[in-house]
Amino acid sequence: MNIKYNQLCIRNAEKKDCEQLAVWWNDGTVMAHAGFPNGLGTSAAEIEKQIADDSDETRRRLIIEYNDVRIGEMSFYGFENHRYEIGIKICESDYQEKGIGRVVLSMLIEELFRMGANVIFLDTNLKNTRAQHVYEKLGFRKTAVHYNSWKNQLGEMESSVDYELTADEFCNLK
Repeated sequence: MNIKYNQLCIRNAEKKDCEQLAVWWNDGTVMAHAGFPNGLGTSAAEIEKQIADDSDETRRRLIIEYNDVRIGEMSFYGFENHRYEIGIKICESDYQEKGIGRVVLSMLIEELFRMGANVIFLDTNLKNTRAQHVYEKLGFRKTAVHYNSWKNQLGEMESSVDYELTADEFCNLK
C-alpha cells in the first residue's frame, strides 16, 4: 500500500522502519493508551519477523509520513466477510492534535472500502476521548462499551469502546 495526499503518505512498513517502530513501541507514553505504560519491550529484530508475514489479505502494518518524516503508524487486519480492523498511532507528539490523524484515517478507510471492505471496526480506550471524537466525526458508530474489562501492564482495570463503520456511513474528512 502506498497512499499519498498532500504532504502525507501511508505506506507499508519495511525492514528500514523496524528500529523506529521499536522506539515507538518501547515508549510508554506512546503505548499507554493501548495498555502498555512501560512500553512493549520488543526489539527491531522481533518486529522485522512480524512484518515479514504481512499481507493485504491478513494483516498489514503501515507507516505514516509527513513531508517524508515518519510520524506514526497504522495497521489493518482482514477478517471473514470483508471486515477489517484498523488501528492508528500518531507517535511523534509534535504532530498530534493537528488534524493529521483524521486525514490519514480518511485515506486508509477510503482505500479499504476501495479494496472491498464491507465493515471497518476498531476499539479504543474509553479514556481516549480525543480519538473517539475523531472516529465519530468520520461516521463510526459506537457499538459497545466494555467497562473494567481488561488489565493494563500495571494490573489496573481499563475500559474500552468498540466502533464500526460501513461505506454508507463514512464521512471522508480529507
